[in-house]
Amino acid sequence: MQQKQEENNLMKTRTSKSAGSSSGHAAHASGRQLTDHEEIRSWAEERRATPSCVKKTGGKGDVGMIRLDFPGYSGEESLQEISWEQWFEKFDENSLALIVQDTTSEGQKSNFNKLVKRTAEEQKLRTRKAG
Repeated sequence: MQQKQEENNLMKTRTSKSAGSSSGHAAHASGRQLTDHEEIRSWAEERRATPSCVKKTGGKGDVGMIRLDFPGYSGEESLQEISWEQWFEKFDENSLALIVQDTTSEGQKSNFNKLVKRTAEEQKLRTRKAG
């Protein structure tokens, strides 16, 4: 339970700082959902984000909760860098999608991102592409 609350607090911090507004509503209006590994990696690297996990959420052989860490944000104390391979393994294992915003309402490059569960239809499409 505390882990989920910590996850929500981290996302709120990132959303308000990176979306360019205190409410974060603009981020959802122009957001798009990504599941393709290369698209996600490209979007993150354009913003100098690194694949990371939340410290103390994993166990032996498990990285725990994954995140993207952006330079200059609050992740320094709570996040630990991991490889893209580890990040995508957890991403696929949990059937996640990444909602991103490319630009803020002011036209600035946005760091807004949110990990969400894929719908059953999206999971079927992803499985067909992989096979």
